[in-house]
Amino acid sequence: MKRAIFLALAIAVAGLGSGALAADMKSGAIVVSDIWARASVTPAMKTGAAFAVLANQGAEMDRLVAAESPVAERVELHTHAMDGGVMRMRHVEAIEVHPGTPTVLQPGGLHVMFIGLRAPLKEGSTIPLTLVFEKAGRIDVTTDVLAPGAMGKGPQTPMPGMGHGMGHKPAG
Repeated sequence: MKRAIFLALAIAVAGLGSGALAADMKSGAIVVSDIWARASVTPAMKTGAAFAVLANQGAEMDRLVAAESPVAERVELHTHAMDGGVMRMRHVEAIEVHPGTPTVLQPGGLHVMFIGLRAPLKEGSTIPLTLVFEKAGRIDVTTDVLAPGAMGKGPQTPMPGMGHGMGHKPAG
């Protein structure tokens, strides 16, 4: 009886594991997981952001060099940097993804920026996004849209005023 229960649990856990991995997208040595975006705070909002974990399972560094999505007029790679005591977004040409160390795209750090949203990003919806890597090529992902102040997937408390596009503009 104990053996049967153990076997049933093992099969269930194995099934859950394969389901979790099915959400990850891979091309070459790059695996993209935990991809999400924040919902628009207001219908008038014209910017948004997406975040993810990029893992390099290969032996050589790769670089995220572009992103594309039909939800915006332009999609750029960005980071945040202090400029005269003010946190500002900065466009970056590429994001390095080193072997063995995940590169985390997160609020307040590296992220994919949607500029000129064609429609508000709605909580609970999904949006298409293509990430373009120097070596791994193109990876098409489906991006979950979370609450406006979300800080990631899973249980959390949104931070007030942290909706992307609220009161700050890309530095130019």
